[in-house]
Amino acid sequence: MKNVHKKIPSVALIIALVGFPQISESIFTPVLPAISQAMLVSAQTSQLTMSSYFIGFAFGVLFWGRLSDYCGRRPAMSWGILIYLLGNIALLIAKDFNVLLLARILQAFGAATGSVVTQTIMRESFSGVRGEKVFATVSAAMALSPALGPLLGGLLQTYFGHYQSVFAALIGMAVLLFLIVLLRLLETRVIDYQTKQPAWYLVAQRMLLSPQVWCYCLIISGINGILFSYYAEAPFIFEQYFGFSSLQYGWLGMVIAAASVIGAVLTNLLAGKIAPERIATIGLVAVLLGSGLMLFTAKSIVLILGSIFITFIGINMTLPLALNRALIGFEDVIGTASGLLSFVYYLLISFFTFLMSVMHDGTVLALPKYLILITGLMLIGQFIYRLFQLKKQTELL
Repeated sequence: MKNVHKKIPSVALIIALVGFPQISESIFTPVLPAISQAMLVSAQTSQLTMSSYFIGFAFGVLFWGRLSDYCGRRPAMSWGILIYLLGNIALLIAKDFNVLLLARILQAFGAATGSVVTQTIMRESFSGVRGEKVFATVSAAMALSPALGPLLGGLLQTYFGHYQSVFAALIGMAVLLFLIVLLRLLETRVIDYQTKQPAWYLVAQRMLLSPQVWCYCLIISGINGILFSYYAEAPFIFEQYFGFSSLQYGWLGMVIAAASVIGAVLTNLLAGKIAPERIATIGLVAVLLGSGLMLFTAKSIVLILGSIFITFIGINMTLPLALNRALIGFEDVIGTASGLLSFVYYLLISFFTFLMSVMHDGTVLALPKYLILITGLMLIGQFIYRLFQLKKQTELL
């Protein structure tokens, strides 16, 4: 017996589900200095709340991706949000920094369902040019949601006067999301009772032999590493170097939001007109350009914001294409493949955000140096993948 009735979820619901893990990550950033002071830890130590988040997230996407293939997308999403709720409650009552880190990992483990299960739903619901456009729209939301996070965190810190208000707000969001999933999320998994899911290591073996997966995994990891390393480093740049308040820093998220929208619009306009790989290359070159400008304009607040604007336009041109194309050819095991892919790239994101904390030196120049390094790695990876493609095309002739 095979259920072939395909249910397409609304894009608005997809945006809500894919966005909450990003908000949960970046809403921390305005209160990092406050956490550092309250728990008597250094700025570098407080940034471990960022890299530890991605460790929990990496194991979460592996678990929820596999679970969603066995029991369905909707149950996996529901249970993940419940774990996410427990993590937020633990963050609220934590009094010790080590306990805070453990709670942060639990929060991230649950939140991972919003990333991997939602991307699985998208990949099995949309394809082709339509898929590229939907991924571009959702990618803008993925960039917009962490951009809104600092603003929300700054507002809560300013008006309630303590960082715990951030965790209380996340508890409320978790409860609301759980109710929305129960009432509105449709099951999109096509169930074939005659087909047994292959072992996860067989899926991993297929993926390891795919240059496509390697290339796009590096790009997804690098882009997200840049995105969240910016949110880890930026509060110390703008609040300590330029003297912004946490609320003023939060409003800078609107610069990121505007760049995210422009990047998504450009991708939508170019989709179907030029090759996706070329659009991704244009985006990476824009990131490199913005990073280079940031290195030479770091002492001017106006110029550094312009550089950040260009960087984030490039990010939001490249990321949706990488997400959409990474698992083409793995549709038969999409939940498991999504989990494995996400597991690897979130481990890499954790490493990249940790690298930012290592490079943190109290100056404005650490961030642009980091951005140039990571963007260079992505461009090298894409160049190697293009060589593999050309070699394959030559062999077919």
